[in-house]
Amino acid sequence: MSATQPAAVFSANRVVASNAVARRGGVRRGMRRREAQSNCPELSVFNADDGRDARLFEAVARAVEAFVVGVEVVRPGLVAVPVAGAAGYFGGEHALVERLVDEVSAAAGVESQAGVAEGLFAATLAARRGAFVEPGCVAEFLAPLPVTELDQPGSDRAELVDLVRRLGLKTLGAFAALSERDVANRFGAAGVLAHRLARGRSERPPLRRRPPPELTLTEEFDPVVERVDVAAFLAKGLATRFCAGLAGHGLACTRLGIYAVTEEGEHLGRVWRCAEPLTPAGVADRVRWQFEGWLRAAPGQRPTSGVVRLRLEPEELVEGRSLQLDLWQNGGSDEADERAARAFVRVQGLLGPEGVVTPMLDGARDPAGRVRLVAWGDPRERTTPPDATWPGRLPAPSPATVLDRPVPAQVFDADGRPVGITGRDQVTTVPHRLSIAGGPRRDIVAWAGPWPTAADRRRPGPPRARVQLVLAAEGDEPPEAVLAYCAGTENPLWTVEGVYD
Repeated sequence: MSATQPAAVFSANRVVASNAVARRGGVRRGMRRREAQSNCPELSVFNADDGRDARLFEAVARAVEAFVVGVEVVRPGLVAVPVAGAAGYFGGEHALVERLVDEVSAAAGVESQAGVAEGLFAATLAARRGAFVEPGCVAEFLAPLPVTELDQPGSDRAELVDLVRRLGLKTLGAFAALSERDVANRFGAAGVLAHRLARGRSERPPLRRRPPPELTLTEEFDPVVERVDVAAFLAKGLATRFCAGLAGHGLACTRLGIYAVTEEGEHLGRVWRCAEPLTPAGVADRVRWQFEGWLRAAPGQRPTSGVVRLRLEPEELVEGRSLQLDLWQNGGSDEADERAARAFVRVQGLLGPEGVVTPMLDGARDPAGRVRLVAWGDPRERTTPPDATWPGRLPAPSPATVLDRPVPAQVFDADGRPVGITGRDQVTTVPHRLSIAGGPRRDIVAWAGPWPTAADRRRPGPPRARVQLVLAAEGDEPPEAVLAYCAGTENPLWTVEGVYD
């Protein structure tokens, strides 16, 4: 697509990134897809794909690295470089930036923007605006910008920013004008860090620890790693060990060096920078992204053989308590959680990535479709918005237990005749008894429905719908409620899909 065409990347039906043309058309991060396309009808839509972004951005990082020493990839799409030495060599900051932009365009074939400012947060905002912020003027540059700029990708500050806006603080300058004590009392540790950024201060405390050599983690591979999926699986275990070693010294990593050696002796390396301490999942993601960039690069730029050695090196460390942040799960984690996580990783090593899964609630019409199983360690991102309008969705409450395989059943009226569903989405007669899997007929004391889904209406064949049935109590047991599915009017087919507590 052309660089002049508006484009946006969507995840869970919301904008996570957009180009400058789309932003001029009214597209903003966090906006729903329908609203974004309404503001900008010619918008090109892309799904979020971290592996794709890392693979394509490797060419950009390589082009910048050819001119400047100390390149740090913040995330796919954003690279930070020190300008002091390089600016003197190339004749000033403006000349350096112009040279870098031209080189990225020629080597990677993409358009880019650059900015100069003190600190990663201010430099990121300056790059989006093509601005050059003079030393000591960062606070003045940030003051008129909207407070929503604090919610950068990967920062998890959406709730904090929303609360700040609802309190009437619309700009970074208004938020920065508060006293640090008031911010700490009202917003906690996350608010203190955001307040530092709004004031133009460093995103992390200035005191850093020199990494002890024993914290570097080196792993040999036999057989060699030649596929990204294999590297992604191995990265999970390495990341857990790496972060556990740092935690044992009360440290957290904010700049991660990923270095590899191939079977032919080629040396690969890249430094990833993060404003907040890296978690095991964050380390694993960056290793996976980097292997995407190395192994799926264009011919002539990718290594000629597989990786035999990988080294994770903490390039920069901070005290584990300095940010007052939970390093692993953003609050509430403890030693038992860490032991459980390590056990899950070991089980995955025996059974494969899908051997340990966790459920998450997604958007869908039927109860089974709403539950999605995610492999342990994979991003828990919703693929469909659960709060969207789903015509024909079963109303609350949802079944406590959804059966993997629906159980055949029969529903009868008071005269023993089968109950079916009419073409007008009604039961043919009042349900009176239920038999599950050929078992005894149990009395139905209450029922609700039926609820046909939009998909059932479009599907050819007999009418279909779901019905909630409450069965009479047996002995001392309480009444039991089930979710039943019916297809057909004459000779209907019934199945039990779920059970209510």
